[in-house]
Amino acid sequence: MTTADGFSDGTTGSTQPEGLLGVLDALAAAVQGARAMPMSSSVLVNRAELLDLVEQAREALPTQLVRADEVLADAGAARAAAQAEADALVARAREEADRLVESDALVVQARQRADQLLAETEATVEGLRRDADDYCDRRLADFEIDLGKVLSQVQAGRAKLAGRLGATEAP
Repeated sequence: MTTADGFSDGTTGSTQPEGLLGVLDALAAAVQGARAMPMSSSVLVNRAELLDLVEQAREALPTQLVRADEVLADAGAARAAAQAEADALVARAREEADRLVESDALVVQARQRADQLLAETEATVEGLRRDADDYCDRRLADFEIDLGKVLSQVQAGRAKLAGRLGATEAP
C-alpha cells in the first residue's frame, strides 16, 4: 500500500504472492511503483517491504525445488514402470517360446515365433525406454527454463539494487 506522501507503508497487500514467480512479480511491482527521485532515475522504496518480499522468495524457492524433485521422481517412476512392463513382456515371450519348443512337431515354428516375440519385445522395450527418457528430458528442460527465468529476474533485480546503492552512496 502507498501512503498519502507516495511512500509504501511496508505491506504487500492483503494476501501474499503465490509461489516464487508471484513474489518476484511483487518485487518488480514494488520497484516499478516506487516514487521517483527528482532529476534522477533512482526511486524511493520501502526497505522493509522489499526485504519481506525477498524473504518470501527464499521461502518459496525450496517449494519449487521440492516440486522439481517430485517431477524427477514421477519421471523415474514412469521409467521404472516401463522397465517392469518390458521385463514382463520379455518373460511372457520366453514362456511362450519354451511352451512352443516342447512340442516336437512345432519346434521350427516355435523358434520362429520366439524370435519374433523377442524382437517385438525388444522393440517395445526400446520404445518405452525412449519415451521415459524423453519425458524426463522434457520435464527437466521445463524446469531448467523456469530456473533460468528466475535467475535472470533475480540478477536483474540485484543489478538495479546495486545501481541504486551506488547512486545513493555517491556524494
